[in-house]
Amino acid sequence: MKSLFAMVAGLAALFGPTAALAQTMQSDPAGSGPIVNALGWLQGTLLGNVATAVAVMAVAAVGFMMLTGRLNWRFGATVIIGVFILFGAASIVAGIQGVAA
Repeated sequence: MKSLFAMVAGLAALFGPTAALAQTMQSDPAGSGPIVNALGWLQGTLLGNVATAVAVMAVAAVGFMMLTGRLNWRFGATVIIGVFILFGAASIVAGIQGVAA
């Protein structure tokens, strides 16, 4: 009975929730400034006014082509879902981080 309790306690300690060290680091690593700046620029470009206008026109064109039968519905849905994921990426990541925390 005592060995069974020790085995269960050992398994609980092995599989129990613990803080991961890589997830607790809040600052950027040394030397990552240019990379972070480049990714910030890319994000600003992809989510800026020009990209928003292009995405609206693309969704309108794909929707019109789907309604007139010139485009496969699966491909059209893929384009529209891709635009929603692109513009909702920040909210998606925040939700995943909220669940993980």
